[in-house]
Amino acid sequence: MAKARKSKTTDDSKQENSGAAVRHQKLCLSVDFDTRKIYGYTELEIVVPDIGIVGLHAENLDIVRVLVDGESADFEYYPHLQNADSERWSNVTSSSSAADIASSLYLSTLEKELTPNLLINCCKVFKVENEIQEPSVENGSHSTAEPKQNVKVIHIDYWIEKADVGIHFHDNVLHTDNQIRRARCWFPCIDENSQRCCYDLNFTVAHNLVAVSTGKLLYQVLSKDDPPQKTYAYRVDIPVCASWISLAVAPFQVLPDLQSPLLSHFSLPENTIKLRNTVGFFYTAFSYYEEYLGAKFPFGSYKQVFIAPEMAVSSVSLGASMSIFSSHILYDEKIIDKTIDTRIKLAYALARQWFGVYISPASPDDEWLLDGLAVYLTDSYIKKHLGNNEARYQRFKANCAVCKADDSGATTLSSSASCKDLLGTQSIGLYGKIRSWKSVAILQMLEKQMGPESFCKVLQTIILRGSDANPSSRTLSTKEFRHLAREVGNLERPFLKEFFPRWVGSCGCPVLRMGFSYNKRKNMIEVAVLRGCTARPEVDAPANVNADSETQETDIGWPGMMSIRVNELDGMYDHPVLPMAGEILQLLEIQCHSKLAARRFQKPKKGSKADGSDDNGDVAPDSRSSSDSPLLWVRSDPEMEYLAEIHLNQPVQMWINQLEKDKDVVAQSQAISVLEHFPHISFSVVNALNNFLCDSKAFWRVRVEAAYALANTSSEETDWAGLLHLMKFYKGRRFDATIGLPKPNDFRDIPEYFVLEAIPHAVAMVRTADGKSPREAVEFVLQLLKYNDNNGNIYSDVFWLAALIESIGKLEFGQQSILLLSSLLKRVDRLIQFDRLMPSYNGILTISCIRTLSQLALKFSEFIPLDRVVELIKPFRDNKKVGQIRIEASRALLDLEFQYKGLDATLSLFIKYLEEEPSPRGQVKLGMHTMRLCQMQGSSDSKDDIDSSILISLLHLLDSRMAFNNVFLRHHLFCILQIFAGRLPTLHGVPRDKTLHIGDGDAGAEQRSIFGAFVPEMKQPHLELPPEEAPILSASAVPVAVKEPDTVSSSQEQRQKKPIVKIKVKRSTASSRGDEDIDNQTVEKSQGCRTNEPDHGVSSSLSVDAPQRNATETVSIGNNHNNLEEVNSCHDLGSRVTASIGSAKVASEDLRKELQCTADSSKISYHSHIQDRTSQGMLEESSLNLASDVAAYPNLPTASAVGNHDNNSVAGEGSLRTVKDREKEKKKKKKGKDEKRKRDDPEYLERKRLKKEKKRKEKEMSKLLSEEKRMPVVELPGKIPEAKLVMVQMAKTVEAGNSGAVVVTRVDPSPEGSGTAKAGRIRIKIKNKPLNKS
Repeated sequence: MAKARKSKTTDDSKQENSGAAVRHQKLCLSVDFDTRKIYGYTELEIVVPDIGIVGLHAENLDIVRVLVDGESADFEYYPHLQNADSERWSNVTSSSSAADIASSLYLSTLEKELTPNLLINCCKVFKVENEIQEPSVENGSHSTAEPKQNVKVIHIDYWIEKADVGIHFHDNVLHTDNQIRRARCWFPCIDENSQRCCYDLNFTVAHNLVAVSTGKLLYQVLSKDDPPQKTYAYRVDIPVCASWISLAVAPFQVLPDLQSPLLSHFSLPENTIKLRNTVGFFYTAFSYYEEYLGAKFPFGSYKQVFIAPEMAVSSVSLGASMSIFSSHILYDEKIIDKTIDTRIKLAYALARQWFGVYISPASPDDEWLLDGLAVYLTDSYIKKHLGNNEARYQRFKANCAVCKADDSGATTLSSSASCKDLLGTQSIGLYGKIRSWKSVAILQMLEKQMGPESFCKVLQTIILRGSDANPSSRTLSTKEFRHLAREVGNLERPFLKEFFPRWVGSCGCPVLRMGFSYNKRKNMIEVAVLRGCTARPEVDAPANVNADSETQETDIGWPGMMSIRVNELDGMYDHPVLPMAGEILQLLEIQCHSKLAARRFQKPKKGSKADGSDDNGDVAPDSRSSSDSPLLWVRSDPEMEYLAEIHLNQPVQMWINQLEKDKDVVAQSQAISVLEHFPHISFSVVNALNNFLCDSKAFWRVRVEAAYALANTSSEETDWAGLLHLMKFYKGRRFDATIGLPKPNDFRDIPEYFVLEAIPHAVAMVRTADGKSPREAVEFVLQLLKYNDNNGNIYSDVFWLAALIESIGKLEFGQQSILLLSSLLKRVDRLIQFDRLMPSYNGILTISCIRTLSQLALKFSEFIPLDRVVELIKPFRDNKKVGQIRIEASRALLDLEFQYKGLDATLSLFIKYLEEEPSPRGQVKLGMHTMRLCQMQGSSDSKDDIDSSILISLLHLLDSRMAFNNVFLRHHLFCILQIFAGRLPTLHGVPRDKTLHIGDGDAGAEQRSIFGAFVPEMKQPHLELPPEEAPILSASAVPVAVKEPDTVSSSQEQRQKKPIVKIKVKRSTASSRGDEDIDNQTVEKSQGCRTNEPDHGVSSSLSVDAPQRNATETVSIGNNHNNLEEVNSCHDLGSRVTASIGSAKVASEDLRKELQCTADSSKISYHSHIQDRTSQGMLEESSLNLASDVAAYPNLPTASAVGNHDNNSVAGEGSLRTVKDREKEKKKKKKGKDEKRKRDDPEYLERKRLKKEKKRKEKEMSKLLSEEKRMPVVELPGKIPEAKLVMVQMAKTVEAGNSGAVVVTRVDPSPEGSGTAKAGRIRIKIKNKPLNKS
């Protein structure tokens, strides 16, 4: 393995040396805030490729001159951003065409950004040096390394006139962002993650400003100019890529860390108090990471910079040894709600310095690994300092979200389609979060397998290896991590060989549906598990078209064994007995350790129980689980060793036991989720939820879930017990019993504060039978809002009031409670005015009031005109307002527009607001909100298409400078256009080839359109039938893929192996006549009939395993003898015969085909002729395998009923006859055994007697029918030399509404013509019978 890794690194070095590679870069900038311009130069020590031309990335820069080794050089500069042509999208008429154009435009833009656009010619200097080096070689001086690496120093003078992308001016603040491929917008570089080098950075700013940048601060120089300027010099000794270079210039207030000189914190002067309170904990995280990883912080220092939210593009911008945050996460000592979230964000940014910046991914396929390791390191800190409950609860909720969203290739972590083809967009939006959560879940699964200590050693080995001088030692690939997991983590090679391809290289999570029963005699638990997968079948995957292949896909499974934890009377026992691979249906037996004592006093056989406490009582599941079994409750995968969605069925009392007795927060959350969704809520469930809510020792987040569950279970059936418990819980802790009013706020008990804060919201969710809120709930919320008093409280009540205000928006007002609405609105207006005079923390009160007013306006849209509401909310969109308030007002107005006027008007308003929004972060939030509205429209039944002018406007936005400046907004615009066409909001699955750009958003239509370009149109079937008896016919041969369309060719079949023929007889279960049920009981049992399907008459199915077809041949169904022909049928109007080519399993792999011949009628009734001993030898299984009888006819699969082929297609008669003789002997032996067994069976004898009697009646009826009209015999045209395939005999109906039966009466080989091959005959007889029976 070591040799393989060494050869890999040498190959990588050769690839790097084959092109331009930067060894070192120097950047010197001078910032002028008066003119909003940046002047400077950069010097790159670069290895020039053999062609002598160096390609760099540069955008939004004015290049003044380029020097190569001090001499002027020629260069060409091609800016990617160009003005869009306003006429090129005039042909957009539908959402699907707009989505196609958006995909093509977005892909072409991303691919252009990968190509260098600043080309520098180094050929002149290269020629001069070669002339100088030649005599030195002749003189014998060895300079073998010099010709291999032609290192030059390229000097570029440039300036930036408009700093609005990559680097931004805002008042007296200048800062950069780390958007993908935007470092080129403020200095020329090779803007690729694979190019890493060391940097020297010099920044000259005004003397009253502070320049904070990447690396270690070397010195500061104050000039003697007037006014004086200050130069800050930084150095980055560890090679990093250009995207990790950051800069922030502002009049920062510097806060050195009191515990470590390596840590520094910067913020604007107005946020100094919040900064000191926020970062007070930070050294604990910094020291914990160093201790856990066993190494010192790799960079010389670490700096945290906080800027205004209006300036930031995202909540955090990462750089090497530096992170830039939005200041809205800062908080003072009076704020409670922000503490946990802020600490987690700061800890995650620090973890990314270790995994992501210092240790970088070897390729785009390995980005998931570094992101997952950073999140894992953050979770370990949460577990250490915020508690195991917090870490475990958050991971459980994240896993649940992954299981719901991991259904397509967009969430595949490491594959070319999910990483390289997505061009960096995989980390944006919802799919970026899902991929991050999935990454850490997979790493935690590995940690469970190898143990926490071994996993810690793996991380320490990765960090220790990074201290080597070799640059490749600071990269990490999935393959290398897999090797470390085996060598250091002691995991077995077979397990890893299955683990990584299944979890990392593919999508989908296991879905387990489990049930169990207790066997009292064996003292065992019998468990049934049905395994599925969250991944939906890909539309473009031909293997998923058949049900058989879909079953094979789910059979792949996942490696390892899942544990089932059984909590018994004597204790808790784990049983790792559930295999995650193999059969999808597993039946397990688990031995119980506890035993019940014998109850001798019980005599169940004498009389009935007077107390009504037997097993059949009203509480049967509860009493049985407590008295008739030693089980308390059962859990599957208790330690979250698998990323799986588990549905476990157990009695209600067991769920209650799990909630009350299990101390694991995951178990408690699972129990609450199941209990609140039971169809019939009992008082025991309500009491269990209330007891858990009142338990102060329980984790507060789960107690909040219990409060919401009580609200959901509150109804008239339970006498509103849930509502009463919620109000009683709140009043018992926050009300003064003497006066019956709320006491002044006291938030010193932090967990109790979070629980009580959620109670008003839970009370507002209670609904009556008519969907309205009870009057008591409205009065309760009004009372809390009216008498809120925060005097004497050391903490702020801003989030407390915000929760109360938002609970008003959750209320549904009925006739009894509508009178209280005016009082509530007065309180809301009063808080708005109060927040205007004394602004709250981040404007949270005004934001809550805007949100509540918009929700009330939506509920009363029939009575309140839109203009009145808009006039009320629109003033909050003033640009001078706080950024969060402005954005919330814009979102509220978009919601109102969507409700009142529809999606077209909402999109027009969105485009208007987008142009007016000054902050990049606000633009991103508006884009996300509009995308949600589009998804809501897509999930509804509305089929209205978007106006073409709006689609063109969105395309212009996608190609505008605004979208170029904000890559997050650009991605959301692309997703919006994809949602219009009914597609997933991702680049995954978007065809790269121009010929594959489809206009239809439907996945099935896409395949048909693609296929139509390559395969001619199929011919319609034509059958010659009597005019008065022509049935309704349909034939379809839809291909499953472009590469292998469903075509049938006789010439191709002759070259295939001998097929296997399967005869399947399916019968509807609609007929419920007593004598027919008894008569056909054996037949239905063998057929596996479905009792829940509607009656469609009688159907017979002929399933033939077909060989592979040639992909270039087409299906032609017609009258001639060389093509397929339909099954002819003579019957009454209203019936139909359908020959369809569907999906079936093929013995020769790959392409599959099933030929079905279905006789279906709504008027005609048939009856089956069952010959003697039919029940003994025929239809004993659901599918009869007649390989021995028909294997000599390789042309059989080419026709639905009868087809003609050449005589040269029969081969190997002797061997097939031998096989057939053996099969006959086996059948005779089996038939003899069955006869002996059935002679003693009274049920069989009774059925046989009824059949004989019925047969006698049928003969009498047939005589009557023959007098009126003889039975028509339809013999299918065409002849097969080897076999006369099928003869269908039908009888016309006498009376409508009769039912019949179809049965295969005989499969007999007999000689045909003069040939030597035996012809197999499959005879299907279908007869009618009248309704009257004797």
